[in-house]
Amino acid sequence: MVEQTLLNMHINLKSTIAAALSLSLAACSTPKPSNQDGTDLWLANGRSYEQIEESVQTGIDTSLEKEEFHIFDKDGKRFVEGGSSAAIRYGVYALQRAEVLGQAGAGMDIKEKPYYEYRILNHWDNLDDTVERGYAGLSMWEWTSPEIPSERIHHYGQLCASVGLNGAVLNNVNSNPLILDSEHIARVAEIADILRQYGITTYLSIKWTSPMALSGVKSGDPLDPQVRKWWKEKADEIYAAIPDFGGFLVKANSEGQAGPQDYGRTHADGANMLAEALKPYGGIVMWRAFVYSPTSPDRANQAVEEFKPLDGKFADNVIIQIKNGPIDFQPREPFSPLFGQLKNTAMMVEFQITQEYLGFSNHLVYHGTTYEECLDSDTYRDGKGSTVARNVKAIAGVANTGQDPNFCGYIFAQANWYAFGRLAWNPELSAEQIADEWVRQTFNKPDGMKESAFEKKFISPVKDILMSSRETAVHYSMPLGLHHIFAGSHYGPGPWERSIRPDWSCVYYHKAGEDGIGFNRTRTGSDNVDQYNQPLADEFNSLETCPENLLLWFHHVPWDYKMHNGNTLWDELCRTYDKGVSEVEKYQTTWAGLKPYVSNAIFEEVSKKLDIQKHDAQWWRDACVGYFQTFSKMPLPQDVKPLNIPIDSLRTKSMLSDRYGMPTHDENNLPVLVTPRRRPNIGTLPGQDSSVPE
Repeated sequence: MVEQTLLNMHINLKSTIAAALSLSLAACSTPKPSNQDGTDLWLANGRSYEQIEESVQTGIDTSLEKEEFHIFDKDGKRFVEGGSSAAIRYGVYALQRAEVLGQAGAGMDIKEKPYYEYRILNHWDNLDDTVERGYAGLSMWEWTSPEIPSERIHHYGQLCASVGLNGAVLNNVNSNPLILDSEHIARVAEIADILRQYGITTYLSIKWTSPMALSGVKSGDPLDPQVRKWWKEKADEIYAAIPDFGGFLVKANSEGQAGPQDYGRTHADGANMLAEALKPYGGIVMWRAFVYSPTSPDRANQAVEEFKPLDGKFADNVIIQIKNGPIDFQPREPFSPLFGQLKNTAMMVEFQITQEYLGFSNHLVYHGTTYEECLDSDTYRDGKGSTVARNVKAIAGVANTGQDPNFCGYIFAQANWYAFGRLAWNPELSAEQIADEWVRQTFNKPDGMKESAFEKKFISPVKDILMSSRETAVHYSMPLGLHHIFAGSHYGPGPWERSIRPDWSCVYYHKAGEDGIGFNRTRTGSDNVDQYNQPLADEFNSLETCPENLLLWFHHVPWDYKMHNGNTLWDELCRTYDKGVSEVEKYQTTWAGLKPYVSNAIFEEVSKKLDIQKHDAQWWRDACVGYFQTFSKMPLPQDVKPLNIPIDSLRTKSMLSDRYGMPTHDENNLPVLVTPRRRPNIGTLPGQDSSVPE
């Protein structure tokens, strides 16, 4: 009996020990997320730049081009050499990236050089520290502060250099003339002194009327000797302070701003006058092709109409900067036809990194796919294979940086800055590869978690979200080629809105009526299709061959038109809007399952932003489907959810925003919609009085 009792006690003890051991092992295998806040951006993982630099042999190799680097192993040592100190820095960062990605094994031998000579961020920062279309706080340059924010600028320089960016335009294209006064030139010189350490050249946006505003010159005529003299002297002053100054970015004769056309001169006259002033110093002029007149029957036509006749007339240090699409950074646009029309003029593509039309810093929208789609587009300018990427010599991106601790206002918004930099360096990279790089570098693997498990449970699902996110945003906002139907703030829907200018009016672009919807840009309409080279012109012109994701961009289509899948246009439109909402809801479900693998700070930030995005997507769906239904007179398909808010209510409300234009959401992350003091200009519904003042 005693022996049996002892045996039982032994068995129980073994069980207790086994259970305890099991619990202990389980605890060891439970992921322990680091206390990550996102402020290191994509430099969060792996060894630091300094650690890597100390572990390798570096040196200048004069056989390499200026920005080319070479990473190689020899005699048991690793070398990083470059054609300049900036190239060496690019190489060290490339090695850092390779280490994090598991691509830095023995026998490395990699030579790289950038595809484009100019890889520039355009900052739309104002001298009062606000940022136009910036959603990450006030200006990181802190113009109004007595001291420049040196530490912040150094961090910015590191981030830019890590992806190979080599230029920064510090101020808004809607420029203040004061940026060229002596006080501000001195401050720009201080910033340039820091940026130079990271291989970044400093540029400025200028206002055409600066000579008149700053010195009392009576004219802005580029052929006026006094005007030419003023700009030459101003260039001398700038280069005396900043010997490696890069040049000017110019917005002229656009959106009411002055320019050479005010004096009967051409864009070439204006650009060449500035180019002449900069040429002795090696500076360039980036002249924006974002020009349009409110009287044009189709805003999409104007860049070609104005710049094609000037092809070959610009100085060799002038580059025409062209937005990726013909309208204005829309969720989806065809590429600008100008990329296929200029043969004797240098061009640069302008992308937007900040999300002016894509939910600001509230929505998760990965732009790598946007950039890739444009760069890979074939213009057929010189026959098949004349892609946008090959036709341009430079690339610019409207920056999304500000004073927010994580620079971008949202951890996922950082991916767009990274993607722009990587594609600026090498436009042959895929958006998917870049997304993979960004996720692996940005998020710390929890302690105690195997790499394979982290890959499966976190990296892969986050990558899937990124790769589908741009298409999701198109689905819930402007599917099938719809465009520019935003509220006045460019946040949220406003398909009913009119403006003081027709080309600032939503109704101008969608042209919804009882006969259908869409902008007729075919040969029976504005003939925008013939600004594209064959075979694209014929492809876009035909209803049968026009890509359905651009259908309403190029065609006005009846509501009952049969899509390729057999749905009517109306049913397809409703289902696509509904699909966009469902896709965001799926992101929420996926992200909720990722809580064990990220810090509480990051998890809560993303959870809140996704909830905002879901409610905003529902708002978009309700507003657009509800408004367009007043014209189609057709019921919602049975599989589409009923609308949450009646259209009559939505049309009389506008988004509440703060003094900086950031939208307001309530404690439930719903958009706060209020009745404005002044009746908004709204499109006319069938049977309603159209006497709304414009």
